[in-house]
Amino acid sequence: MDRIIATPSYTKEILEKHQMYAKKNYGQNFLVEPQIVEKIAVESLLSENSTALEIGPGIGALTQFLAIHAKKVIAFEIDDRLLPVLDDTLAPYNNVEIIHQDFLQADLAKILADESEVVVAANLPYYITTPILFKLFESDIKIKKITVMMQKEVADRFSAKVNTKDYNALSIVSQYNYDVQTILKISKHVFNPKPNVDSAVVQFTYRPSKLVDNEEAFFELVKACFKQRRKTILNNLGEYLQDKEKAKVALEAANLDSKRRAESMEATEFARLYEVLHDH
Repeated sequence: MDRIIATPSYTKEILEKHQMYAKKNYGQNFLVEPQIVEKIAVESLLSENSTALEIGPGIGALTQFLAIHAKKVIAFEIDDRLLPVLDDTLAPYNNVEIIHQDFLQADLAKILADESEVVVAANLPYYITTPILFKLFESDIKIKKITVMMQKEVADRFSAKVNTKDYNALSIVSQYNYDVQTILKISKHVFNPKPNVDSAVVQFTYRPSKLVDNEEAFFELVKACFKQRRKTILNNLGEYLQDKEKAKVALEAANLDSKRRAESMEATEFARLYEVLHDH
């Protein structure tokens, strides 16, 4: 095997060779513990025929192990300084495609049109973890397995249950079509540079739900109801509908107490509210 990128010495050598430093505004922290990186790569795949989609490959630490274990890797990198670095570190692997683009602007349907077994594996930049995952969850392409490293406190929101402080719109959207579990907790001490917080690897396994007929409209409603957490469901819904009276009628028809807050509502209750509002 070629030299392992995810070691403290080789990471340091690569960064010095390319006169690189981690960019804070891109949330860059390079993982330097090879056993953890390989475990994430292996756990993220469905089989050796998987095409792995990676967001923010950095200097290629996870990409290298994905290239070894997957059929193909498609990695999105926004930082143009890293393109020559990746050309260098991933030179031995001919099954890696680097796309120089902001992942949030990418047309996934077009890019993945020819791929049959797609999974996502990524060490997500902390500052855009949520928008990236919303894009994946709300995409028409239902990805069978999403395995991502993120800040531990953000990870807690994905598996949060109703009536807990971490429960929010993200909890409902992520659990709507996916089973969610934390498969690994990672200390901040295995990164270069060291971040301020510990991380966790969360895995989302696709399990389609048929609660509503239009997921996009349903997710929009859920997000609106959580918009101001301390407000009642009546106030948030009234603002969303721009009609408080209509919101009151809808909540009554859905048999929901208008004084409740969104954090006390199960996905099935939101679905009931959605059906009332969309029952033409």
